[in-house]
Amino acid sequence: MRGDRRAVLGLIMACGLALGCDSRPPAGQPADASASAPAAASVTAAPAASSSAPVVEGPPLLTPKAATGTAPDSYDVVLDTTKGKATIRVTRAWAPRAADRFHHLVKIGYYDDVPFYRVTLEVAQFGIHGDPKVNEAWREAYFMDEMVKHPNEARTVSFARRGSDTRTTQIFINLKDNSADFDDQGFAPFGEVVEGFDEVIAKLSHEHGERPQQGDAPKRMMAEGAPFIKKEFPKLDWIKSAKLKE
Repeated sequence: MRGDRRAVLGLIMACGLALGCDSRPPAGQPADASASAPAAASVTAAPAASSSAPVVEGPPLLTPKAATGTAPDSYDVVLDTTKGKATIRVTRAWAPRAADRFHHLVKIGYYDDVPFYRVTLEVAQFGIHGDPKVNEAWREAYFMDEMVKHPNEARTVSFARRGSDTRTTQIFINLKDNSADFDDQGFAPFGEVVEGFDEVIAKLSHEHGERPQQGDAPKRMMAEGAPFIKKEFPKLDWIKSAKLKE
């Protein structure tokens, strides 16, 4: 049992947030599936968010440098999924950088029409976009790590990572209490599912299991987008829209 949990952790970390996961993380861990470079590759971390940063021009979904705003202290995001609606409540004090990045991504519509591409007994993971151009734009839009202030209990939400300062867009929801393994690995929860966990999130299809993390599937999901994902993994559930709650 302990070995299985460690395997899950490996998956969350080894792939990271770059295009294509070449090294297989242990099954069960929420690794970012977008890694194109080895896990040990060094990266330059993005600076912390600042509300006074200059305006960056360009289409929002293709302009990661515009992700510089500061999120509210608390905000709700409604996920309208193929299984129904669920609400994530973000508490910025838990992980400010993560809360700021998530707020920006939701605001620009990044999580509209994206799959829960990896669902196991431990986690439900999402954050690969259906448009390859968007995936490429955000592939190395890293932001810095932060202290784990809240445990990875069931219902909590964290960014996936493949090493130090490699968080970008991919997120996982803890389907069980993973704090014993995930907390000391640097996965910092920034929110929790406050509505729809049992009715929606806990019932997401896990029929494909770890298959989307195996072989060349991660690279192809990133490079080919929604057509490949829907063809190869037709049983996946999808987020139809993710909206900030008024």
